[in-house]
Amino acid sequence: MTDYRSDLLRTLSTRGYIHQLTDAAALDALAATQVVPGYIGFDPTAPSLHVGSLVQIMLLRRLQQTGHKPIVLMGGGTGKIGDPSFKDEARKLASDDVIAANIAGIQRIFERFLTFGDGPSDAMMLDNAEWLDKLEYIPFLREVGQHFSVNRMLSFDSVKLRLDREQSLSFLEFNYMILQGYDFRELAKRHGVRLQMGGSDQWGNIVNGIELARRMDGTEVFGATTPLLTTADGVKMGKTVNGAVWLHEDQLPHFDYWQFWRNTDDRDVGRFLRLFTDLPLDEIERLQALEGAEINAAKIVLANEATAMCRGREAAEAAAETARRTFEEGAAGDTLPTFAAAGPVALVDALVGLGFCASKGEARRLIKQGGARVAGEKVADEAALIEIGAEPVRISAGKKHHGLLVTA
Repeated sequence: MTDYRSDLLRTLSTRGYIHQLTDAAALDALAATQVVPGYIGFDPTAPSLHVGSLVQIMLLRRLQQTGHKPIVLMGGGTGKIGDPSFKDEARKLASDDVIAANIAGIQRIFERFLTFGDGPSDAMMLDNAEWLDKLEYIPFLREVGQHFSVNRMLSFDSVKLRLDREQSLSFLEFNYMILQGYDFRELAKRHGVRLQMGGSDQWGNIVNGIELARRMDGTEVFGATTPLLTTADGVKMGKTVNGAVWLHEDQLPHFDYWQFWRNTDDRDVGRFLRLFTDLPLDEIERLQALEGAEINAAKIVLANEATAMCRGREAAEAAAETARRTFEEGAAGDTLPTFAAAGPVALVDALVGLGFCASKGEARRLIKQGGARVAGEKVADEAALIEIGAEPVRISAGKKHHGLLVTA
């Protein structure tokens, strides 16, 4: 492992965030001597980000923890196009009103991870629509377009993937990487930004911005990317059978968020504790070394700490207590997901309504295989109806998913 002078790169390295750096020595020297404003861009394609964005959010948190200035760049401008990187097809274009609503929802998430204000290392949230919406096409082509090589842009993996598959890549999407490069240049001019960070799929876009700032203004800026995060069994982080693991409670209940972390593979516990919690490294080493059934204690710590950071300590404690009661006492906690129905309801409908199964066919297979329980009792009848009284009825899918059926 490289010996870095700056707290920033030392922290990012020891906790496993670094995949690629441009001129690591120069960035390290800069971060050791002054406050470095750094940014990551997020396109507002939904009212919440999900766990797949959490490494980038934590990267901004580490930037602030080591005395530097994090900038959250919302893509109110680029979001009108959509990042084509490693996508099979173009995203649906959102209206200005939807984009504004999504930005407002996402901002609430960042306020939990970062400290915003006017100080040297306080976080800022900006919107690239502020400058992109004002661009004039011909002047932009003359001033900026001349610095981009189409040959080079076609060589980027994110573009080649679409072209090799003979999937359409619109001229609109092709412009995205130019606009993202322009963002870096504008942020360097307006706010003294010296560092852009992102996932490994953003490497080409980041390098474009670095070269554009150098060619147009003679400014030296830097880039850093994180590894593509997959679980130990090779699945992309945040992908589950029940869909995205949303960071906002409006999209995913506290208990489900806590349970996602509790279900971490044994092999991922140490890595996730480094990336997604603020626990000291020596404590993480101790937890990672636990073996057998004791590793479950480390998973509970991971779930508690990750949930507390995103949802608040009270939500984490409530979810942990619900899990304890559900799994140790067989009781129904207050924070389990619920499905409301009037009168008797089919078990297959309850399983779909709770999000445990994507379809009625999947629910029937789960019941047939013995994976469904009602109030702790296995139910094998695919046509089973459940009566709902004054008390909620606990529905379980396998050992890990539990919910409550309540009267509408």
